[in-house]
Amino acid sequence: MNTASAKAKGRRLQQWVAQQISKLTGLKSGKDSDIVSREMGQSGTDVRLSEKAKILFPFSVECKNVEKLNIWKTIKQAKANQMKNTDWLVIAKRNHEKPIAIMDAERFFDLLSK
Repeated sequence: MNTASAKAKGRRLQQWVAQQISKLTGLKSGKDSDIVSREMGQSGTDVRLSEKAKILFPFSVECKNVEKLNIWKTIKQAKANQMKNTDWLVIAKRNHEKPIAIMDAERFFDLLSK
């Protein structure tokens, strides 16, 4: 796969995640909105959230659309980009599979207990 195709594949997952967050929060996604898929190559989380969006969706999202995922390296990257007062969250996908969510297990069970 060439670089442009790989970036487009990653961008599609980021946009999908932004749309899902938009549906969940009722906030708009897209350019100049509360929820924005970050452009390829920029540092920080893959989905940029306004302060309002962070309150409704308190996660720092790292997206990976790859066939082979180095999970520990990806988690390290998610933690490095984690915004204040949010939990890190990895959304991973590969061809012909549904996206999956990966997060800290203790936090997962804490959220379910509420």
